[in-house]
Amino acid sequence: MVADGGTTLWWIWPIALFAVTFVLGMVAVLGGVGVGVLFGPIVGAFFPFHLDFVRGAGLLLALTGALSAAPSLLRSGLASLRLAMPLALVGSIASICGALIGLALPTDALQTALGVIILVLVGLMAAAKSDDYPDVGKADTLAAAFGLQGLYFDGVAQRKVEWRVHRTPAGLAAFAVIGLVGGLFGLGAGWANVPALNLLMGVPIKLAVGTSGLAISIINTSAAWIYLSRGAVLPMVVAPSIIGVMLGAKTECACFSSRRPRSCGAP
Repeated sequence: MVADGGTTLWWIWPIALFAVTFVLGMVAVLGGVGVGVLFGPIVGAFFPFHLDFVRGAGLLLALTGALSAAPSLLRSGLASLRLAMPLALVGSIASICGALIGLALPTDALQTALGVIILVLVGLMAAAKSDDYPDVGKADTLAAAFGLQGLYFDGVAQRKVEWRVHRTPAGLAAFAVIGLVGGLFGLGAGWANVPALNLLMGVPIKLAVGTSGLAISIINTSAAWIYLSRGAVLPMVVAPSIIGVMLGAKTECACFSSRRPRSCGAP
């Protein structure tokens, strides 16, 4: 608050955070990127809070948004717990390491690195092309051992979609990197989950988006506990933001699960 110079009344910030995170909850959860990817840069740039508090809140927000959407996605079959668990386990271990490293590094170095990471993420997201129904001829040995295959009902196409995955070792390695970067910068774990699931492992795009949200809720829990134990969680930042994210995520998730997606603005 000192950075603000005392020119703004304190209660303005909770109201502004609620409004911003409500929009982020709608936009980010169904994109499978996690609220923390957008929350960190926006709040760090325009709100007078230390970066450690912003990173801790970013992880909790991505976790909250994903938890709000996960039950509906699991009930509708648009998320696979069997697929998420091995990937989330690897990502959780890496996110803990990232959180410990991030809290040990100087803030100025992290702010510079965060700016570079955001630019890289924008480029990757712009270049990535999703595949609605990837052609996976045969599951690899590891995927077969884990039973990473199944069926889900596509409400838009009005048909059951059979899915299986391949390149599972590469997928596990990708989730380790995703978790490390997410814990390090407080970006959450969803900034690359969907491309990794869809383009690398061959998961249909709708199932990849739903499973990404489920993986976020598991991976971010591990990293968030590190920030919480170190005191890097400020209730004034977290409380209004969590309420906004939950309402935004539930609102948009209802549209995503609808069988008439065009009526609520879904592609």
